[in-house]
Amino acid sequence: LAANANGDVISQLEHRISRLEGVLRLNKMITESGGKIFATNGKKADFDATVEKCKEAGGSIATPKNAGENNAILYFVKYFNTYAYLGIKQSFIPGRFQPLDGAQLSYTNWYSNEPSGKGEE
Repeated sequence: LAANANGDVISQLEHRISRLEGVLRLNKMITESGGKIFATNGKKADFDATVEKCKEAGGSIATPKNAGENNAILYFVKYFNTYAYLGIKQSFIPGRFQPLDGAQLSYTNWYSNEPSGKGEE
């Protein structure tokens, strides 16, 4: 009986989460790629504020690891007609970039003749 009650609770929670995700998708606040959820509040902020808001939400600033994740971020860029900050910083070598955690970039999608470190990568 208890196992069945737990199953009902899980089913109810899954249903509520699905409805909440639907509302957020409808309002262009989330999108998904590869099991990851990408979210925005649609507001403009500077880089440090963006990093902090992501932490407050229990996540981290987006660092695309493949074309699908890059497209998820591009979805917001196009919808809000603005740029997006990424979890990437210029390394000590000008024109070279790395994730905020200092690891090696595993995916890049630079414009031609980029990265130059001039902000148009």
